[in-house]
Parts: sequence; C-alpha cells; structure tokens
Amino acid sequence: MFYFRTAEQRGTVDFGWLTSHHTFSFGDYYDPSHMGISNLRVLNDDTVAAGAGFGKHGHKDMEIITYVLEGSIEHKDSMGNHFVVSAGDIQRMSAGTGIMHSEYNASKTEPLKFLQIWISPNKKGIKPSYAQMPIVQTTPMTALVTANGYDGSLSMQQDASLYRLQLKAGEKHELIAQQKVGYLHVISGNASADAYTFKQGDGLGIIQDQLLIRAEDAGLTALWFELPEVL
Repeated sequence: MFYFRTAEQRGTVDFGWLTSHHTFSFGDYYDPSHMGISNLRVLNDDTVAAGAGFGKHGHKDMEIITYVLEGSIEHKDSMGNHFVVSAGDIQRMSAGTGIMHSEYNASKTEPLKFLQIWISPNKKGIKPSYAQMPIVQTTPMTALVTANGYDGSLSMQQDASLYRLQLKAGEKHELIAQQKVGYLHVISGNASADAYTFKQGDGLGIIQDQLLIRAEDAGLTALWFELPEVL
C-alpha cells in the first residue's frame, strides 16, 4: 500500500517572516485526509527570515526533531539550554511533562531553512530532555534518531527510527518498512521507484511493503522514517 504526496500538494502558509510547507495538517492548514502517517504527525519545511523566529512557547508529550538544511538556529529552553544548531546538525526535544522554548534564526542577514518533525511518544509524562549533535554520513542509510540511540544516533521516546538516505546518481537502495510503516521525504535531488518519480519536497509512505529506489542524475538526499503500525 502506498501513500504518495507531492511537494505541490502540501499546505503552504506565508507570514512574511515565515514560509512553511506542511506535509500534514498543522496550524492554519487543515486537511482531514492528511493528518499524519503512523506516529509521524508533523513534517514542516520552514524558511525563516533573517533575525526572525519562533518566540517562547510550550509543548507537551511530543518528540520534536529539527533538521537544519541551511543556516543556524539559536535555541533557548526552560531547562537552561542555550545552543546554536547548525546545518547538518540534528536536534531532538522530548517535551514530556512540558517544556518552554524559543527558536530563532541565528543570522541577521541570511534566511534559515529547516525541517520540523513531530512524532507522538509511546509514553506520556516523562521528564523533558534535550539533545543535539552532528551526524556524519557513514553508509547510504545512516541512523539519525532511533528508539535506543544505537549506532551513534540520538534517542527518542518511540519505537521508531529516522535515517538519512544519500545516493549518488544511478545508485539503488531497497526501502523496507521493517516496523510495518515507512515514510520517505526527499530533501534534494531526484529518484524513481516503480511508477513513481520523486523530487525535492515529495513524500511516499509504504505500509507492510518494500520499495527499490534509484537515484537519478542529481543524486538523492532524503529522510526515511521507520514507524510502528497504529491500529
């Protein structure tokens, strides 16, 4: 079973300081047919103007992952953390019982681009926690955030895994929904699989299935989610 979502089909909001493309329903964009897949609830492709950002606000019982594409984020939170998250870094907040934080473009001259990802946890009311780190690509499919933090990845409070897939032109990789649900989000480049072609911003979900994907002339960088089945 396949769930195909092109970049153009995503919801878009433009507040001047923020332009965001929503793969799933979020904020002012609501579509009951696109509420998420498995425990993946939010996948926003955000561009924030120089010096702008998200002021202090709160979250509870959510695993929040940030993948910086261009620029840097200045992060502050109620646990006393104050860090800069740069392009290539992975940031994970387990909101648990509640956390207040702000996320601003650290540059006064250049825009910030990042992916904001929310995954619902398998346990509520945990102690909030924060982690970030750069993760070097060591294999075509490199773990970024996993349930147990294996192979040098960050950990999260869910039986799920997030990987970065990188292929050169002509290379192939088999995507397997090992935990019954998988979702691919294309960051850059293009690829093909079966009757599908993919470009930046496109996404494909598979349920109890597998897919052989081939990078085309521009190569491919994508995120791959392995998610539990939700009945």
